[in-house]
Amino acid sequence: MKLVILLGAPGAGKGTQAPVLSDHLGVPFLGSGDLLRAAVAARTPLGTAADRYMSRGQLVPDATIVDIFLERLAADDARNGAVLDGFPRTRGQAEALDRALAERGKRVDLALYIDVPVDDLVARMASRRICAAKGHVYNIASNPPRMTGICDIDGSPLVQRTDDLEETVRARMSQQIPPLEDVMEHYRATGALRTVDGRRSIDEVSAALIAALEVGAAEAS
Repeated sequence: MKLVILLGAPGAGKGTQAPVLSDHLGVPFLGSGDLLRAAVAARTPLGTAADRYMSRGQLVPDATIVDIFLERLAADDARNGAVLDGFPRTRGQAEALDRALAERGKRVDLALYIDVPVDDLVARMASRRICAAKGHVYNIASNPPRMTGICDIDGSPLVQRTDDLEETVRARMSQQIPPLEDVMEHYRATGALRTVDGRRSIDEVSAALIAALEVGAAEAS
C-alpha cells in the first residue's frame, strides 16, 4: 500500500498536482472536503456524526475525520493506497492518523511538501480571476484571458473573489501556515517528509514530485 500525503499552503498547487500523483501511482485522490461531503450526503454513521458538528459550525473531531479516511481507504479502489490532500491539517490529526494506521499495520509512506514563499503565494492568489457565469479560472499573471476581464470560453466577465483579495489571503496564511509547519515537523521526525520547490512550472513541479516518489520507493525497498 502506498499512502502519500500532499502538503502545502493555500495556492501552492496541491489541487493541480494531486491528480498527477494519483494517476502516476494508480491510486485514488482523497480530498478531505470531498470525503466529508460524500459521507454526509450518503448518510453513513460517520457522515451523520460529522454533520452534527458541521451544521452547528463546529470543527469535526479528529477521531471522526480519521475514521472517515480509514473507511474510504478500506474501499477496493484504495487497496493499493491513496493520495491525501487537506488532511492532516494539525499535528494532532497527524498523530491520530499514524496511530490508527499502525493499528492496521499501515503507515504514511511519504509526505510531499510543495514549498512556495508566502509572498509568491499571495501574488498567485491575488492574481486569480473567476468567470462569473461558469467558474472558469484564470490568472492575470500566468494564465491571462485573451481579452482583459473577459472569459475566453463564454464571454462572461471575470471577477475577483473576496477570498482572493490580498489582505484576505494574508490573513488566511497567518492562520494556516503555523499548523502546517507543525504537520511538516511531525513527518520530518518520522522520516516521511520530502520537499519540492513549488516556484517552478507546473510540469517541473510534477516531475519533481514524481522523482520524490520514486526515491522514496527505492529507499523503502
